[in-house]
Amino acid sequence: MTHPGVELITAFVRESGLGAGTIEEQRAAMTAATVGLPIPTGITVSSATVGDRPAEWLTPADQQPPGVILYLHGGGYCLGGLATHRVLAARLALASQLSVCLLDYRLAPEHPFPAAVDDAVAAFHDLLAHGIRSDRVAIAGDSAGGGLTLATLVALRDAGADLPAAGVALSPWTDLTQSADSYDRCAEVDPMIDRDRLQVMADRYLGGASPTAPLASPMHADLSGLPPLLIEVGEAECLVDDAVVFAERARAVGVDVTLNRYPNLIHVFQAFPPELIPEGDVSLRGIGAFINDRFS
Repeated sequence: MTHPGVELITAFVRESGLGAGTIEEQRAAMTAATVGLPIPTGITVSSATVGDRPAEWLTPADQQPPGVILYLHGGGYCLGGLATHRVLAARLALASQLSVCLLDYRLAPEHPFPAAVDDAVAAFHDLLAHGIRSDRVAIAGDSAGGGLTLATLVALRDAGADLPAAGVALSPWTDLTQSADSYDRCAEVDPMIDRDRLQVMADRYLGGASPTAPLASPMHADLSGLPPLLIEVGEAECLVDDAVVFAERARAVGVDVTLNRYPNLIHVFQAFPPELIPEGDVSLRGIGAFINDRFS
């Protein structure tokens, strides 16, 4: 059984050549595919600097009591930024009625591991330094940003820092060894990612570091003591095992984990127009409810 929206997306991706070329060409293609998409009505966008990095605040007009989602974008640690993920972050702000802080963390290969982790940790501390309580912050991200979300939680716990109220990972890349069975199982149905493409990005990001370093591949970290987690993944994507196995390992050490698996859906399906993938809005509303329920 297939999903009609996924069929259209698959045809577009394969005809457009997205994902091909050099890192620079992929960056340009990713930006071109997302630039000009309309921001949802009722969301204000403002520029900022958070943790010494460029950022944007996506703020709903009818925001609930103060609370912040620190959002870490996807792109294999090599692609993406404010322009590519502004609409997704705005949709999350609208669904949650919370302010979303979209962080422009440093990218590889210019800034290899652990630069992205350092930037995310610094951004979280900066939010606290400006008076936002840790129990009113959630960290969320998609793909590499989902893995970065989990790595940031591990880094904060290891440092003995205050932890956010929750973490949310959409299609997280949790294991940079690319050894999961789902790379083979979903190779014919996932139009977005594949083992070879992610291996190139992993090599650029790691810069010689071990692919099993806990802050690069949180699958291999000690996961005890993390805050409640929500993990969302499509069952037709190569990273489904990264999500499922991570959730199993986190639960095994006592972490409160909610794992939602969506049949026939692909990598970061929430980023596609709801006209094509209506389940994206369902997911975002669920994420908003999950985070609000865990704010003190």
